[in-house]
Amino acid sequence: MKLQDLKIIAGNSNPELAQEIVSNLDKKLTEASVDRFPDGEIHVHIQETVRGASVFVVQSISPPVNENLVELLLIIDALKRASAKQIAAVIPYYGYARQDRKQTGRVPISAKLVANIISTAGADRILTVDLHAGQIQGFFDIPVDNLRGDPVLANNLTDEVSSEGGVVVSPDVGGAKRARKVSQKLNLPLAIVEKKRDRQDGGVKVLNLIGEVESKRCLIVDDIISTAGTLTEVAEILAERGASHIEAICTHGIFAEDALEYIEESPINSVTVTNTIKNSDAEKVDFINHISMGDLFARTIKRIYEEKSVSTLFPHS
Repeated sequence: MKLQDLKIIAGNSNPELAQEIVSNLDKKLTEASVDRFPDGEIHVHIQETVRGASVFVVQSISPPVNENLVELLLIIDALKRASAKQIAAVIPYYGYARQDRKQTGRVPISAKLVANIISTAGADRILTVDLHAGQIQGFFDIPVDNLRGDPVLANNLTDEVSSEGGVVVSPDVGGAKRARKVSQKLNLPLAIVEKKRDRQDGGVKVLNLIGEVESKRCLIVDDIISTAGTLTEVAEILAERGASHIEAICTHGIFAEDALEYIEESPINSVTVTNTIKNSDAEKVDFINHISMGDLFARTIKRIYEEKSVSTLFPHS
């Protein structure tokens, strides 16, 4: 099937990733302008016809989160009003995903609300990577393809880690399933950090490490690095337990606030993230490595357009 009716539009959150996607598809980005009025309002103009086309909008809901979300909604609305046949929102990083439940009274379930407004705007399909909570797929009444970032990351680390007596580390019990998949792919043992509340003082976190890390090359596996508090805390425990080398792989590198400084001052030797989030500061430091998701997104988009299975891209899931 030819790709002549396939169009890809880039928002402002991550134009470099969008360009990698179209390059892998041997296509060009569909011309669209996203500008600001003097009062800060966002103005979108699709500059090519999209009538009858299948359009994929590449836009992460990453910092600035609210601005990028509104931009995505306006692009989708513009495409719907321009008679696009199908509108797929390619959201490499789905913001608000950590607000997926009511942790206390009188708070919103923000991940559900965001799902509602994206659908209402006119999206027919969602394509994302490593949702923080898998149940968010159920917040939508449209198809959601939740790709995995860990195979892409692990493929770049297999020889280096396994050759030095490595161990894969999950920073919490909730992430053990993700870390286990990486440990199985690399044929390495798994260690898990268990976080608890200290009953004596009522709130201080204590860490319990399940697994052997002494004299091991430790690979911490997580989905999101935000302030890096958990990551650096885990690294300190690993160092105390005698780890010989500590690195981390993570799908989404937000690096909020002083995260980069915390990582630099921690026992962590290096961090590898995908390019789901554009972060200029992280690109300037030598201890942060970036791996592209462009090829995986391109292959997935092509399969969706050709109405083929996406799950075959992850045969061992």
